[in-house]
Amino acid sequence: MNYILFDESNVKTNLLPLTFMRPVADIRIGILTIREKWEKMLKTKTSTLTDGYLSRKFPIVKEKENILINGSVCPTEEIIVAIKKLKPNQTLVHGETIIALSVSEEEVENLGDASAEGIEEIAVNNPPVRINNPWDIFVRNDTAIRDDYKLLTKGRKSQALSETNRVLGAENVFVEKGARVECAILNATNGPIYIGKDAEIMEGAVIRGPFALCEGAQVKMSAKIYGPTTIGPRSRVGGEVNNSVFFGYSNKAHDGFLGHSVIAEWCNLGADTNTSNLKNTYDEVRLWSYSKRTFINTNLQFCGLIMGDHSKCGINTMFNTGTVVGVNVNIFGPGFQRNFIPSFIWGGTSGHMDYDLKKAIEVAEIVYKRRNLNMDEVDKELLTSVYNLTLKNKRL
Repeated sequence: MNYILFDESNVKTNLLPLTFMRPVADIRIGILTIREKWEKMLKTKTSTLTDGYLSRKFPIVKEKENILINGSVCPTEEIIVAIKKLKPNQTLVHGETIIALSVSEEEVENLGDASAEGIEEIAVNNPPVRINNPWDIFVRNDTAIRDDYKLLTKGRKSQALSETNRVLGAENVFVEKGARVECAILNATNGPIYIGKDAEIMEGAVIRGPFALCEGAQVKMSAKIYGPTTIGPRSRVGGEVNNSVFFGYSNKAHDGFLGHSVIAEWCNLGADTNTSNLKNTYDEVRLWSYSKRTFINTNLQFCGLIMGDHSKCGINTMFNTGTVVGVNVNIFGPGFQRNFIPSFIWGGTSGHMDYDLKKAIEVAEIVYKRRNLNMDEVDKELLTSVYNLTLKNKRL
């Protein structure tokens, strides 16, 4: 069977700026991205039905018979069993959410057929983890880490940890091949700790699970990390972090606090960057919504920073409670920054100017090389598309 992960247009907009550079299914929550979860559980590769400008990097593959899967839904064993039993004109649902549907090649791009007369709905009993808003990523990260930990470690044996470490709940710690951990304190009594292939936890780090350190990522010396937190591939994180998710290839290498936040790829937080995640009034946090074009209530008391891809901030930057930063933003200067900064902006509290696209691509190429990668034409074209898309309306 051919499996295609699709973006619901309203969900993709709700999740901006995190979905400017990727389909919803390529968001990381837990240890894996949503796509990686599906592919591991289905034991096959998937393709994507998404916005046109993303289709070159994330192309769709159609066959005579296809299963469309909602890219915002994380799989469960119950869902996998049900999907494999789906027949033509059947749709798998939970409440009002379409999870999957069986379609022909001609029907692939017409999701409206899912509500057509004659479609049989098959209900899923247990609610899956689903992301509809940026804050859902850190709110649901606890459950997602635990689920992924079981998926990745089932039937496998962890690499041994050095005796220089102090470990509580050792039965809930899994270390992949090539990982390096010395003189650290790991507490997995409240949730599992996963240490990915070739990852490193330096001396003096104190980590409380649930926690995921993905392949090639690094925790710096004397870092303090509270779960549930995920540090994506090739990221480098230090200082104090609480209930946050780094997608990958991003840095918070120095002291400073980050809490209840989501950091996309290729970001860099300067030394002593601090993020407020709680208002002095203890009120619920309001966050910029791209779909509503205004600030909306998250119904959360704790909410920090949502930062889009390729964005960076200078040393001693202060982010207010509930701040949204777009794609390719360069922030610096004293005082609390605005709590919504559109994409491709350069500046700080003293004023902003547009970030030149040519310069943005030059910087991105340099950053890629620091990870021994080359920024190809597809990535440049994608960044250009986002620039053109957001240039039309700076509220994006």
